[in-house]
Amino acid sequence: MITVSTMEVRSGIGDILNRVALRGDEYLVTRKGKPLAVMMPVEKAESIRRAARLRLNGWLSRPSLLDTDAEAMALANEARRAARRLK
Repeated sequence: MITVSTMEVRSGIGDILNRVALRGDEYLVTRKGKPLAVMMPVEKAESIRRAARLRLNGWLSRPSLLDTDAEAMALANEARRAARRLK
């Protein structure tokens, strides 16, 4: 993943978008050194969403999975970790 500042994005948005769309590059946009956003091809973002939905549907179909709020929070945290691993 290529890291760029917001100023670099402002000055070269056309080039960056072409690289994302045509070459599949991924960019981490930072402001003052802190992560702000990610630019990636639409196909990759859609596949991440699709995988997250399939995984969530699998979890929700389990009987009596969410008996307590603590179990619900554990499930949400596990989903976040799974989504991060897909990146």
